[in-house]
Amino acid sequence: MQQITGGVTAAKGFKAACCEANIKYKNRTDMAMVISEVPCECAGTFTTNVVKAACVQWDQKVVYGGGKLQAVVVNSGIANACTGKEGWDACEATAAAVEKELNIPAATVAVASTGVIGMQLPVEKLTNGVAMMSKTLDGSLEAGTAASKAIMTTDTINKEVAVTFEIGGKTITLGGMSKGSGMIHPNMCTMLGFLSTDLAIEKALMQEALSAVVKDTFNMITVDGDTSTNDTLLLMANGMAGNDVITEKNADYDAFVEALNFVCTYLARRMAGDGEGATKLFEAHVINAKSKEDARTLSRAIVGSNLSKAAIYGCDANFGRFLCAMGYSGVQFDQNDVELFFVSKAGKLQVFKFGTPLDFDEEFAVKIMKESEVTVFVDMHEGTEEACAWGCDLTYDYVKINADYRS
Repeated sequence: MQQITGGVTAAKGFKAACCEANIKYKNRTDMAMVISEVPCECAGTFTTNVVKAACVQWDQKVVYGGGKLQAVVVNSGIANACTGKEGWDACEATAAAVEKELNIPAATVAVASTGVIGMQLPVEKLTNGVAMMSKTLDGSLEAGTAASKAIMTTDTINKEVAVTFEIGGKTITLGGMSKGSGMIHPNMCTMLGFLSTDLAIEKALMQEALSAVVKDTFNMITVDGDTSTNDTLLLMANGMAGNDVITEKNADYDAFVEALNFVCTYLARRMAGDGEGATKLFEAHVINAKSKEDARTLSRAIVGSNLSKAAIYGCDANFGRFLCAMGYSGVQFDQNDVELFFVSKAGKLQVFKFGTPLDFDEEFAVKIMKESEVTVFVDMHEGTEEACAWGCDLTYDYVKINADYRS
């Protein structure tokens, strides 16, 4: 597997476009569209929030209905959540506009929205946006990058990645883009993500792979403890690489899962590090836990604690905050088995060993924690399982951003 330049248009047969539709933002692109030249097998995962946006309900019907997916239309600025029948009608009108402009059946069009909850989408702006984008669709890497920027809200950087790998002598490409900066918490996480590949694979296997990979990637990030109404991750596979269709779990399937895990991990880390107001990516790496679920729970508890996040922001090696978070996580363990370290590019420092605090160099601790990526590394000494979770520091700017988000 090799990482390459590109994103959602890197794979054969995929095109993208974006436009200024003025949904909420002015003087910036706020709509994007991705299409495949041919219908795709599709898979998806969605928010676990009981309050689901109209677009989530629409996409679940598309993905789980057993049909194909050929186009995705995304708008940023308004979430189309808590919008009743009018919200569903907006989804329907958007898909119908794609059918009119590109002769792609509305039933194979997914829609996604991100932004303010409880506001109605301006349908005429949506359909006009589809008309504009239909004329500028392009398979270039630049078009994919532009699309990744158009779906941003409070994000400060766009998120995209692509890889290639070999199956049966064919070069397979998998790429994608995502957005996410605030209202992010495990349970699918708060995000929009769109993945595209020219691999040929059965739908059921693709869904199984995506659902499994999400557990250790997008479900392991948190910014603020809020799970959104709009979480959507879609995977499209058009088969244009020409490989024999993957119909069972074998070496080819494993190669695909490895690539999918890399792409999702990359995008998840980028979102966690771009949390609203964040200055650092905050990682928790737990090893030698009794079970995989224990490792996941412990690492998520560490990065999810507001006190832990504040300590990371303040470069305060207050290890008690991280142990405290582990202690209320619900996982049963003996603190006398635990070792805890701080790690970054500046070095590694142990601060706690088998129930006892260690004397350590405070200046070195600050140096470690001033880096843009900081890891709390925990050895449980109780098993063989491990997991990583990702978050960010908690800064003054987080409150500022969310205090006036609606306006």
